[in-house]
Amino acid sequence: MDNDILVKSWEELQNALFHDSWDDKINRYRSSYVYRGMWNKDFELSTSLIRLGGDYPKLEPHLLRNFRKYAHRDAAPGNSLWNWLAVAQHHGLPTRLLDWTYSPFVALHFATNNLLNYDTDAVIWCVNYVKSNAHLPPVLKDAISAEGSNVFTPEVLEPVCSSLKELTAFQEEDYVLFLEPPSLDGRIVHQFALFSMMSSATALLSDWLEERPDLYFRIIIPARLKWEIRDKLDQANITERVLFPGLNGLSEWLRRHYTTI
Repeated sequence: MDNDILVKSWEELQNALFHDSWDDKINRYRSSYVYRGMWNKDFELSTSLIRLGGDYPKLEPHLLRNFRKYAHRDAAPGNSLWNWLAVAQHHGLPTRLLDWTYSPFVALHFATNNLLNYDTDAVIWCVNYVKSNAHLPPVLKDAISAEGSNVFTPEVLEPVCSSLKELTAFQEEDYVLFLEPPSLDGRIVHQFALFSMMSSATALLSDWLEERPDLYFRIIIPARLKWEIRDKLDQANITERVLFPGLNGLSEWLRRHYTTI
C-alpha cells in the first residue's frame, strides 16, 4: 500500500509511531491518531460480526437482543444501546465494533503478544480520528461539535441516534465514528481503549480508508524485529499483567517472560 511505512529498527519504529503528532494550535505533541496492532500485515479491518459469516447483517439485531435479554440486568451502565454494544464487544459477542487504542505502545503489544506468529510481519494501523469526523452526517457533526469533543460517548450519541437503523439512515454514504466506552473494568482503562463503528454492518473500514488515504497510514513491522520490540515493551511494563489486570493476565505475562527462543 502507498500509505505503508516499513520500519527496519526500533528507532525507526518510534519515529513512525509518533509521526504527525505535533499540534501547532497548542504547541504540544498531541496525536490525532488512534492505533490498532495486528500480528499479520495482510489482515483487513474486518469486524467480529463480519467474520461470523452467513447472513450476518440480519443476525446483528438478534445477537444484541438476546445478549441484553440473558445478560445480568446490571451488566451495562444505563439502558443505552451504545452502552450495551460496548459491553457486548468487551465480552466477545460478534459486533460491528473494532477495538482501538490511543496508545501506540498498547497497539504494539497486540502486534507482538502472540509468540506462535513471530515468523509473520505485523502491522499497526494508524487512523486520524479527528479528520474522520469530516465525513460524519450533519446531525452527528453538530452533536460532537456541541460537546467540544472529537469522539463520541454513549451519552453524546444517544440523544441524536438511539438505534443502528438510525445510524444507517442518516446518509447513503458509509462513514465511521469513534466511540469511547464506559470504564467497564480495569482492562478498558489500562488499554486506553475506544471503538470504531461503521454506519453499516457490511462496511469494511480498511476499504473505506483506502478511498480516503489522507486519514491513515500503516506501520509494517518485519518479523525479525518482533522479539526486540517484545522485550523492550516488557521492560517498559507494557504487558498482560498491566493490560489485563487479574490472574489470567499475570499468567500470560509470566508464560511469555520465561519462554526461550
